[in-house]
Amino acid sequence: MALDVYKDWLGIPDGPRPPDHYTLLRLVQFEDDTEKIRGNYRKLNGHVRKYATGQYSVQSQELLNELAKAMLCLTDPERKREYDESQGREFPEEKSHTGNRLTENVLAEKEVLTKQQVKEVKEFADKRGLTVRDAVVQMKLTDIETATRAYAVELGVSYVDLSETIPDDGVLDRVSRATVRRNSIIPLFVDEDYILVACVDELTHDLEQELRLSFDLPVRAVLAAPMAINQAISKYYPPGTRETPVAVKKETKAAPADTKKGDAKKSKKEEKAAPQQKAKAVEGPKRYWSQLTPEEQASKTQIGYLLMCWATIGSVLLDQFVVFPFVWPTFPFFFLCPIAFVPAAVWFVKKVYWK
Repeated sequence: MALDVYKDWLGIPDGPRPPDHYTLLRLVQFEDDTEKIRGNYRKLNGHVRKYATGQYSVQSQELLNELAKAMLCLTDPERKREYDESQGREFPEEKSHTGNRLTENVLAEKEVLTKQQVKEVKEFADKRGLTVRDAVVQMKLTDIETATRAYAVELGVSYVDLSETIPDDGVLDRVSRATVRRNSIIPLFVDEDYILVACVDELTHDLEQELRLSFDLPVRAVLAAPMAINQAISKYYPPGTRETPVAVKKETKAAPADTKKGDAKKSKKEEKAAPQQKAKAVEGPKRYWSQLTPEEQASKTQIGYLLMCWATIGSVLLDQFVVFPFVWPTFPFFFLCPIAFVPAAVWFVKKVYWK
């Protein structure tokens, strides 16, 4: 009778030969405790070594090798997962940090990727610092639209086909050409008190805050294919157009009829202030440095330096032609007054004008 080392030495009942790793190591199916896996291996290894000398030395060495290979496979997380899946084990689907399905899993469900390709895509993306969306396109496994639709699921946002969507001109006017080109976005329209913005990736916190201030509305991002975004920028923001964003115009409610008579009686002080208020309304709300376009920032920088230079030149001229000839004999300390203009001008430019 032929020797069955699995049954005679390890007590494994009749069945497939060689047995699977769990049966070989006398473990319950899909055991995840690595210490228990190693413990069973050590016990069986010591038992099989009893047959290492004598007529069964060859069979003993072969079985020791099988035990070692099984133990190494089941204690390597990645190899164990692959082995378990080959044995019919189903794992919970991995989720993104926001709890949404991953791009690769969405594409695998649509049979765009195989399980082997999913692994290859993730390795390709990790090595090059790419998103899975960009990786599958570079590997020519699918087109950019299909990949972007799957990526939208991962980000938990809607997908928009810009060839079928026409942005609102009034909304486009409120964002400068420099901003959309720098961030690869297209503002679309207002939807339920949100400003919809098409983008190729998640909006950064700073950009979202900038858009919120520009529109005085919360922002809702929708995903679009990178090529579609670039085409839309070329179409709606050609060179020389929308270089400066249009300021927000706040609506005012009409006054009731019974108050018109009282409003007609304005004081002289209010009438004098009216031209100034009108000028402010035309200028629009004050914008901070971060909200200005690069061209506007460069212009304000040059003007600021000019102000500081003229303050320095003016203080010197005032000392030479006014203070020293006329004031110095009587009030010598007055020569310090013009010098104070320089730090005052520097403070004004840095703390007020450039803010």
